Amino acid sequence: MCTHGARAMCEYCLPIEPYDAAYLEEHNIKHMSFQAYLRKVLSDHKIRGDISGAVPANFALPLEEPEYGVRPKCPGAHAPWPAGICSKCQPSAVTLQRQPFRMVDNVEFASRSVVDTLLEFWRVSRCQRFGLMYGRYEVSRDVPLGVKAVVEAVYEPSQGCEEDGVRVNVGPELDAEIARADAAAAACGMQLVGMVFTDLTPAAEPGKVLYRRHADSYFMTSLECRLAAYMQEQRPSACRWARAGRFGSKFVTCCVSGNADGGIDITAWQVSNSAQAMHRADLVVPSSVPSKMCVQEATATRYVPDVFYRYINEYKLSVTANAKPAFPIEYLLVTLTHGFPLEPHPAFRATEPFAVENRQHVHNVQTLGALKRHIVGALDSSERLALVLADFHLLVYMFGLDLLGAEEVAMIGRVVSEPMEAAQRAEELMAMSGWQTLVLMLREAADSELDPHGSVAAGSSAAGSSATSSSAPAAAVSGPWACRHCTFVNEGSATSCEMCALPQD
Repeated sequence: MCTHGARAMCEYCLPIEPYDAAYLEEHNIKHMSFQAYLRKVLSDHKIRGDISGAVPANFALPLEEPEYGVRPKCPGAHAPWPAGICSKCQPSAVTLQRQPFRMVDNVEFASRSVVDTLLEFWRVSRCQRFGLMYGRYEVSRDVPLGVKAVVEAVYEPSQGCEEDGVRVNVGPELDAEIARADAAAAACGMQLVGMVFTDLTPAAEPGKVLYRRHADSYFMTSLECRLAAYMQEQRPSACRWARAGRFGSKFVTCCVSGNADGGIDITAWQVSNSAQAMHRADLVVPSSVPSKMCVQEATATRYVPDVFYRYINEYKLSVTANAKPAFPIEYLLVTLTHGFPLEPHPAFRATEPFAVENRQHVHNVQTLGALKRHIVGALDSSERLALVLADFHLLVYMFGLDLLGAEEVAMIGRVVSEPMEAAQRAEELMAMSGWQTLVLMLREAADSELDPHGSVAAGSSAAGSSATSSSAPAAAVSGPWACRHCTFVNEGSATSCEMCALPQD
């Protein structure tokens, strides 16, 4: 059809823009990628072609995150909020609508074992589980200019075990755990990319789970939406085309729940920039109805602007409704796709996994004894040692002991991140002084010293394997005793707690 030369271009061979509405509709792409949205915004500002260069001089940056709070430094001649307010510092009314772009387009789990390890806890205890996903961001070929989050491992912080939910204390303790996991991930060239939790209820039919999250109930509860907004707000995405130097977040949220066939499936989400802004301004609070988010009441120190949302009524007309006192959380959600690679090549490829952290509830405990059995038995071969070290849970525990220097930590990270040269890196590691000191300490220490209570799973992640004591049980106490782990009062003849099954000593 084209009649021009090889170095020319016409309307028939002109490439389609990544934000072309007809192309997105034809390929059923509900949200364009952020890079495509950025190109569209810059195209509206007459900037085309390569956008990776320097920002033009005297150019007003086009991207700005929504702000629903009172402007802190108002130029008006009045007392600062809450003593005074004017039209310049007063936020405008908020009209919620679907966000046209998403910061991450796909969540890819490096292997099925990443999800299976999380599900092991539920299969044994029937309690839900929460985890932090670590991996990296890569280019997604399924969406024009798309980005995908590749999940290599899931770290499980300290949490309460419940059959109908999880209890995670957001605060300094969680931040300290995240910092330890971040350090191990950074050594392997990875970072925190999101969070995942289970919401599974066994069905009456064996091997099936209930289908609870669907269009007639909810996809994500308001409490989960608020947590996602908090986590995204803590991890903003840097953007040089934004006025604040940041725009949105690449932090994703995944839920493992039942599907229509009674099987186990994964859904992936992000909350919109508007949701982050509403959380930042303290405008919303979770409601008792899972699918509704409540708008806060105005107080002397909290200014709440008018909040509206649009919907299509029964006459197929677009109607604006007041969001107070509550509105559907679908206006705050951005859906993502998920999947597994056809040919998995996970970075953490250990064949005998180390014990998963914070699983005392199912007798799966990390100790120096388990670390000794894992490492000392693999020192006869650099290939075997490289395979043993390719375990994220082992790395987090080992780095948390503060027995290795920065050089040893960096070398272990190279063992994981360079699989083709892993054996050579492991051999170099064995020659380093810090590693030799750790191995010597583990070899010289007796198992009874490394496993003080003798109640450790044998370094395996097979949750639920019973812990046995290496010594004779303590003498029975004459009267009732309170468990130091869960405070349950047990009978005097019991040597382990009837509630949490942990030993008395």
